[in-house]
Amino acid sequence: MPQAIFKEQALDATIDAVIDAAVHELDHRPRDQWSDRYRRVRRQSQVIAEPLSAEDCGAQSMPDASPVKWHLAHTTWFFETFLLERFEPHFCAFHPQFRMLFNSYYEGVGQRFARSQRGLLTRPSLEEVQAYRADVDQRMLRLLQSAGSAPAPELVQLLELGLQHEQQHQELMLTDILHLLFINPLKPAYQAPLDDLQGESCALPLAWHRFDAGVVEIGHGGEGFCFDNELPRHRQFVEAYSCASRLVNNGEYLAFVQAGGYRDVSLWLSEGWDWRCRERIAHPLYWQCDEQGQWHEFSEYGLQRLDPQRAVLHLSYYEADAYARWAGARLPTEAEWEHAAPRVRGPACEFFGVAWQWTSSSYAPYPGFAAAPGAVGEYNGKFMVNQYVLRGSSMATPLNHARLSYRNFFPATARWQCTGLRLARSE
Repeated sequence: MPQAIFKEQALDATIDAVIDAAVHELDHRPRDQWSDRYRRVRRQSQVIAEPLSAEDCGAQSMPDASPVKWHLAHTTWFFETFLLERFEPHFCAFHPQFRMLFNSYYEGVGQRFARSQRGLLTRPSLEEVQAYRADVDQRMLRLLQSAGSAPAPELVQLLELGLQHEQQHQELMLTDILHLLFINPLKPAYQAPLDDLQGESCALPLAWHRFDAGVVEIGHGGEGFCFDNELPRHRQFVEAYSCASRLVNNGEYLAFVQAGGYRDVSLWLSEGWDWRCRERIAHPLYWQCDEQGQWHEFSEYGLQRLDPQRAVLHLSYYEADAYARWAGARLPTEAEWEHAAPRVRGPACEFFGVAWQWTSSSYAPYPGFAAAPGAVGEYNGKFMVNQYVLRGSSMATPLNHARLSYRNFFPATARWQCTGLRLARSE
């Protein structure tokens, strides 16, 4: 279990006891896969919050981030609003005002509390939010048990969406926590460094893989869950291109910094240069250079010496694009990325589990895309403007949450996520 640098806020034992009692009540009958999976996913959010104090959980470091307390409540709100309200007999809301307080962006559900002010919600307390989670978990487990071994397709679809949604928020929790701790002058660590993280990483060789021009298929196909923005599977033509075998690392990016990359206007998109000047950006978000000229990077383990072999993280689209141009390359399109990922072989290709990788593709609907009806249809479609697609997954992504067709998306200035870059070249 991660160790907290400050006094650990232990989870209320009675909250887990309520959940355990609900599961124990069902143990004399076969427990279906949905109950087990629901409980595991929900517990992981609690594990992420365990090293934090109540003060940590209530703070908001910037408008784009949310307090951990809000994440814990919002993911619970999803199950209460979209599943219990629809399927639970004699539904009664845990608290009528929670419907508004913890609604993120669903206009079809009703009023919302301003995102930029979530850190001002001192009430409800963390303890009350945990009680909310326990109550909804107990009711969800009973609902799933009553549905039997073959629940209704609509229930299964919404449940799967709710679990995937919570996994998305688990990654956001980790990245929001990191930003919150970084702005603290004490630079507190979220957890103690592991023994195998001491010292520099091994260098990964860089190779280029060439692919001929042709028609490729991208988008989700076959069995398994996907978000609606991954559909439909369709064909795209790509010109001949080459793809790097691994991500750009800290050492390579440091060379860009030291060569004056952040001062060379010729490398930057116009809006990127204006943003860089306005925000006085001179290096990746969590990098710091001490008086001796030694570079460090803030991570979940606190302030650590910069490891030149590790993939560079926390870059905006503008920074990734400027570096690619400096390196005589470019960012891949999302079609190139999805085409190359299963074909670039090797023990350290870093397509998944290291960093979300910026592509040059604007976040737009695939040909034939159709949003689902109702409030659930607001999940992805209405954000398809002024954002860029990222592919892969990061070290903060839940292990079973990544897939080849996943389309993450953020505005060009976003840096607090685990975002990096892979180079491509036109042939």
